[in-house]
Amino acid sequence: MFTICDPAAASQGCDLAVLPEYHLTSWVPDAPEFLSLCHHDVTNKYLSGYQSLAAELKISIVPGTICTVHPESSLLHNTAHFISPEGKILSSYTKKNLWHPERPHLTSSTHDPHTSFETSFGKVGMLICWDAAFPEAFRELVSQGAKLIIIPTFWTLSDCTPAGLSRNPLSEELFVQSTLVSRAFENTCGIVFCNAGAPKGKGKEDSGFLGISQVTVPFQGALGKMGREEGMNVVEVDMQILEDAEAAYKVRMDMGGEDWHYAHTLKRENSNDESKL
Repeated sequence: MFTICDPAAASQGCDLAVLPEYHLTSWVPDAPEFLSLCHHDVTNKYLSGYQSLAAELKISIVPGTICTVHPESSLLHNTAHFISPEGKILSSYTKKNLWHPERPHLTSSTHDPHTSFETSFGKVGMLICWDAAFPEAFRELVSQGAKLIIIPTFWTLSDCTPAGLSRNPLSEELFVQSTLVSRAFENTCGIVFCNAGAPKGKGKEDSGFLGISQVTVPFQGALGKMGREEGMNVVEVDMQILEDAEAAYKVRMDMGGEDWHYAHTLKRENSNDESKL
């Protein structure tokens, strides 16, 4: 965990607590009890509990992702929720880019647009795990003014193929770290990356867990980077660094220009939304 939703985080002045993807169930879709744990009656109780906790602690919470079977369609969605310090759900996002083994089980949000939203600490967007591999997802959020992208994740060291692992057993760590730094720089944004970690005392590389939860920002890269094991870390982020990065690189300015040559990648048919860079 990047932070944990208990008084320890709130007492240290945290504005936001984030948990990993699949934090309630892990990813075991073939287990007999998995779908029953994803029943909307069960998951709604957990979500309501997190809302009450956020209001009690006066802290924003992104409780990882919660897999829920849709009550009307029986489709299984993997969804992240942003809960305000008042206990209100400000935004929900269902994973769009599904990892290959997820596709027989989960339903993607497909063509639903990525949307940013206002919070007490600025405009925010949410992505989930494999979404991070697609720069288009970040650009869609940044084009709406998002300064902070929150990414609950369940990314392991063994997600690569045997061929890739034979060349570099830590290839997934290289992939994740280089991607996070690149996305932070190329979008002048901050990234809260919260990945699943190994149980305490089992954080060796052969556990399969990647971990390395962190906040990633331009200029500095990873802040508060954790190891392989689960735990809690509190990271203070000076949001001015994002303004300094934009002043240096002017990425958002270029994206907002009328003659920006990639503008077509951010436009949707029948959309009147304007970029808010």
